[in-house]
Amino acid sequence: MSDDGAVTMRVVSKEEVLRESLAHLQAALVAYSGGVDSAVLMAVAHDVLGPQATAVTAVSPSLSRHELRAAEALAEGRGWNHVLVETREDEREEYARNDPQRCYWCKTELFETLRPLAAEREATLLVGTNRDDLSDHRPGLRAAREHDVMAPLADAGLTKAEVRGLAVTIGLEVADKPASPCLASRFAYGVRVTPEGLDRVERAEEVVRSFGFAEFRVRDHGELARIEVSASEVQRAAGLREELAEGLSALGYRYVTLDLVGFRSGSLNEVLRSPRIKR
Repeated sequence: MSDDGAVTMRVVSKEEVLRESLAHLQAALVAYSGGVDSAVLMAVAHDVLGPQATAVTAVSPSLSRHELRAAEALAEGRGWNHVLVETREDEREEYARNDPQRCYWCKTELFETLRPLAAEREATLLVGTNRDDLSDHRPGLRAAREHDVMAPLADAGLTKAEVRGLAVTIGLEVADKPASPCLASRFAYGVRVTPEGLDRVERAEEVVRSFGFAEFRVRDHGELARIEVSASEVQRAAGLREELAEGLSALGYRYVTLDLVGFRSGSLNEVLRSPRIKR
């Protein structure tokens, strides 16, 4: 058997494990952001459980309108049950102060909001955590454990690459969609997260998106905005120096920089390698 064939067999086997685990549930409430992980989980849950599977999207200042529209369009196009709920993590001081445990408080707010809905529907709460996520700095995983939230993708051993492969197999148009975590992830630790700041970084990313960049971030360091684009597009971004600087300066950033290393997911976590930063 070829290497590609062996990989396909492994993914099929893991998909079978995933389907079997979902088949044991009476109903499922999937925390759905519109990203590839939660979309794959919801697609399989819908296939296995039918109307007893519901996608739930948390709407707050940390979810960009661009991502919300995309999540709604995908759910409608696939015929999923889709519910929007409001979360208020920005009103929690533990979240707003933005230390390395911010995601724990965000997920705590999410699960506390979803728990009554899950109880009403006699449903199990599910999240789209994959196996690779387990080795990253993700405080939200602790909140999931504390609230008895299941992570069927990770439990089935599916890696990020395998989840994307499964998305292709089941025909999800988000199979190659770049990861797009919440807007709060753009803020350097210690920079306070506020609704106004979230709105500003969202508008800053709309500026960058308007120039045709697909994989990028605007990192907020207070008065400084640090633009990350894929390494292959750093030169093009540099050629748009004046336009990008003008657009972001108009939003109130005093300094606008381009990261020459290029985009890398979770770059703000690089500071956590320092012994001076308490996780």
